[in-house]
Amino acid sequence: MSIRVTFLLLFSFLMAGCEPSDTDSAPVSASLEPEVLASTDDMQTGAADFDRSTHPGKGLYEENCSGCHDGTVSRAPHFSWLEMMNASAVYQAMSDGVMSVQAEALPDEDKMLITEYVTRTTLNGGAALNLIEPPMCAAGNFDFAAPPQAVNWGHDTNRYSPSTVARLTVPEIPNLELKWAFAFPDAFRARSQPTIAMGTVFVGSQDGRVYALDLETGCARWTFRASAEVRTGIVLSVSEAPITADNPPLAYFGDIIARFYAVNALTGELVWSMKADEHPSATLTGTPAFYKGTLFVPVSSLEVIPAADPAYECCTFRGSVLALEGGSGSVLWRHYSIPGEPSEVSRTSVGTRVLAPSGGPIWSSPTVDQKRGLIYVGTGENYSSPPDGNSDAILAIDMATGIRVWTRQSTSGDAWNVACMMKDNPNCPPEDGPDFDHGSSILLVELDKDKDILLAGHKNGTVYGLDPDNNGEVLWATDVARGSIQGGVHFGMSAADTQLYVPINDMNNTRNGDFLDPEKARPGMHSIDARTGELLWSKVQPNVCFEKDEFCDPGISAPVTSIPGAVFAGHLDGFVRAYASENGELLWEFDTRPERVGVNGVAGSGGSMSGAGPAVVDGHVVVNSGYGLYYHQPGNLLMVFAVPE
Repeated sequence: MSIRVTFLLLFSFLMAGCEPSDTDSAPVSASLEPEVLASTDDMQTGAADFDRSTHPGKGLYEENCSGCHDGTVSRAPHFSWLEMMNASAVYQAMSDGVMSVQAEALPDEDKMLITEYVTRTTLNGGAALNLIEPPMCAAGNFDFAAPPQAVNWGHDTNRYSPSTVARLTVPEIPNLELKWAFAFPDAFRARSQPTIAMGTVFVGSQDGRVYALDLETGCARWTFRASAEVRTGIVLSVSEAPITADNPPLAYFGDIIARFYAVNALTGELVWSMKADEHPSATLTGTPAFYKGTLFVPVSSLEVIPAADPAYECCTFRGSVLALEGGSGSVLWRHYSIPGEPSEVSRTSVGTRVLAPSGGPIWSSPTVDQKRGLIYVGTGENYSSPPDGNSDAILAIDMATGIRVWTRQSTSGDAWNVACMMKDNPNCPPEDGPDFDHGSSILLVELDKDKDILLAGHKNGTVYGLDPDNNGEVLWATDVARGSIQGGVHFGMSAADTQLYVPINDMNNTRNGDFLDPEKARPGMHSIDARTGELLWSKVQPNVCFEKDEFCDPGISAPVTSIPGAVFAGHLDGFVRAYASENGELLWEFDTRPERVGVNGVAGSGGSMSGAGPAVVDGHVVVNSGYGLYYHQPGNLLMVFAVPE
């Protein structure tokens, strides 16, 4: 399946037929949160040619669906989410999934028409809905002698694999070769953080399927179908008790319409699921953290998208962290990033109510501080004006009670939503951004026996060193890069002892015409001494993109992963690279973009990498490649590298 890119504006007001002219070609500033731009692949007709205003599914949707999915009914995902979903997931939800009761009176033809209308996809009589099943493993069992390791998101946000876990040395890195690839069907992005355990790769996908794939061959041990795309990483429970068929680990993950799942990691059978937030624009993007049987689930949203409609009352979402009992899913507590509920503070020029404070989404995986009994999370911008002190901030929360211990705000006065991307839209807050979230997890590093430091990367290009014992007091701040609306530091740093690895995006997209200076961009890998904030080295990546490929960029948006002596990074130009810890020397690189056939018989190719970083376990480097959003290259490959035996 060759992949082509068709970028579209996906504002919620399109459901009313208010499609602006020239949206298929006009350049638009992109942001971390709003899934404003999307791509399609050859399994779908070009959405640029899809006339939603005259499609027969339009009336069916308005008659049967819009009453709940226009943002007025809690628990019903907003239309902004529905139009981002895979067509097979939307159709399945109405046929035998979460919407089957509401859609039981609809004939199958009407369900397909609604699916086409919502997803801008031509189904060709249902042929495009046929799921391509992976080859199932004929023999072989999970390796109970290789239990889940407490590394990477979900267990340790430092994203460091020690030698006993990585089992890969620096001299071996140049010899890494592609062992196998798996092509996600009907996908143009691959952004779920892979987890390696028990000789198996656990990973989510755009169509909502979660796979358990054999690490050696790529055959599937099981698959599970969630309601929508699984963007979070897959987190396995860890326990001191041995793994057996009667004592299996659980696999935890969330989907983009805010449903959270626990499944048996050995069978893929559902153990429990729950709705993490009833707000219609809520989503789960950050990987949950697991600690001693408790899950800490970060909740974010895309209410910034419906805010583009001048009639939408912006805004009511508040970011939160949900603490769940891992075995049953029972709620222990919820902590809101914005403590008070929003209320009317003003009216726009067209008379729409402005509700504030709102926003403060939590995009990243929480950090567990065992010593202090705290978790740390970073927040995004306010959605409406006036902004408050909880946006673009680092929060310390008591993990037992959910009570806030301290707040450290990095950027004040940041109120923004998608209305600000449109000329004279009255729903744009007067502050108009700059939309500088903390989208990267906070790192906790031990400096010596009695002293720790918190490390926080920001989209403005600054890295902060904070004192966890003094209410997050800033110990040092280092300006590594220029920053941009897509980062600066976007999705994740890594720390090996006191050496910090800082991936920089610095994409040269413009904001309001002339916001960024390309000459100041510092895309690539950088390293900082966590003790002092001193910049140790910088490896600015030259632009190796094709001359006319406007969707290729040299920056690093994805989180990075370190091992002793090296750090791995997936770049937006489609290359995965390894750098030496000592000086940033390039040790190895691999171009993921060429088309290849996966072990599941599906053709695919890689692309820009963002959202998910490399996993390095048991001598294997596993990456997801493809990010067909925000002017970046699409792709649909899971790629597994190892040194040939």
